[in-house]
Amino acid sequence: MRGFARITVVLIPLLFASCRDNDKAEWERLNAEVISLYIQGNYEQAEKTAQQGLALAEKTFGKEHQNTAKSLNNLGLIYKTRGKLEQAEHLYKQALTISEKLNGANSPAIVTSLNNLAELLKAQSKYDLAEPIYKRALEIREKHLGPDNPKVAISLNNLAGLYAAEGKYSQAEELYKRAIEICEKNFEPNSPTTGRFLNNLAALYCSQEQYDKAKPLLARMLEIQKKSSATNQTDAAAILKTIENRPRRGTQP
Repeated sequence: MRGFARITVVLIPLLFASCRDNDKAEWERLNAEVISLYIQGNYEQAEKTAQQGLALAEKTFGKEHQNTAKSLNNLGLIYKTRGKLEQAEHLYKQALTISEKLNGANSPAIVTSLNNLAELLKAQSKYDLAEPIYKRALEIREKHLGPDNPKVAISLNNLAGLYAAEGKYSQAEELYKRAIEICEKNFEPNSPTTGRFLNNLAALYCSQEQYDKAKPLLARMLEIQKKSSATNQTDAAAILKTIENRPRRGTQP
């Protein structure tokens, strides 16, 4: 009997570990399903699955675990996509709090959560709240990765987009140009990433009717498109044609 008791004591933690492993596998399955449903555009079902994933994450890992933060971010993205902006903001803030507690307030690991929250605030035209968050993400990346890292270029592009939305064109232009310079240092001349930033700067010029500045950027963008297999790039040729065919000031349309 004593031997049986010892075996029982050993089996209990093994069974607990097995259940935990099963729950983790199920959470990973739900997480993958959420991503698949989101890509398919089935946001309603993605939301339900993401809610299940969040509940399981909190049960399996605890409410202050990185996987729980990931589930919060996933559900927050779906809420944002479905226009449930206040609910999304609440979840993004929860995810950021968890990430800060686990990694530290100045860790590169929290940048994704910072960007998610800033993008949401920007979408709600809460520019004054979004700006310090974008700046914080940029400062963290510059400090830990150096000023010429490609991820710094992404943060510069994000902040430039905010300035463009606010009408702070000169500040946006400066940041877009710096982002492009970083890409040119790190990537091949025809990198799609460089092309995306070129497109953003060209769009900024077009919004101010500075077409002469936009045209060479769009022409370069067109060359990148021709040499890239990417299919989601802006149609630079169509934009160039529109610019060329626009009515000139002082002429009849």
